[in-house]
Amino acid sequence: MELPLLAPPAAPAHAAPRMPWHWRLREALSSYLPLLLMGLLALATWWLVNNTPGAPADAARAPVRSDPDYTMQGFTLQRFADDGRLLLQLEGDQLRHFPDSDTVEVDTVRIQSYSADGSRTHATARRALSNADASEVQLLGGAQIERSGGPGNAPPMRFEGEFLHAFLRTEQLRSHLPVVLRQGGSEIRAGGLEYNHLTQQAVFKGPVKARFQPAARSAR
Repeated sequence: MELPLLAPPAAPAHAAPRMPWHWRLREALSSYLPLLLMGLLALATWWLVNNTPGAPADAARAPVRSDPDYTMQGFTLQRFADDGRLLLQLEGDQLRHFPDSDTVEVDTVRIQSYSADGSRTHATARRALSNADASEVQLLGGAQIERSGGPGNAPPMRFEGEFLHAFLRTEQLRSHLPVVLRQGGSEIRAGGLEYNHLTQQAVFKGPVKARFQPAARSAR
């Protein structure tokens, strides 16, 4: 009787040689080093955000300065239309700009303004307050405004008072203080005034005193 042949037992596999510990440590570090660096970067960013000082609260709430931020001496300012025509010329001994209200204050002011109809407005005063583009001017102290030229042969109109508020774009003039209007030989004194040159209408506030020069008679 024949017995089945048995396969010879397999030779035991040799175990892989064990790597030294410092090589294993270096391999582990090389695998986890990018992740470790990203974590450190995130931690550093978080620390900077939480420890960077912000803007001081007092500085954020600091009011705009009320004293002049710049001045000019013996100046002349001009504003022109798109076609190059002179619209406004502003002169004075001294100009002070106030940033809190964006206004200017002028000593010994002299203003020349030119309208589309060719008329010219000349204004003077000891002091003036104006907005940024000089389209609205308050004349204070010995204020005088004279308007001349334009269509027709009407004599110049001259306004006088201690306070005159001129709106140059809308060609209006107002005052809540006594004013004097002179034109030719006529004179009107009133306690206040609202005048619109575009509509040629004037409203005088009492008391009102007027003296009109008789119209010249035409020769026959």
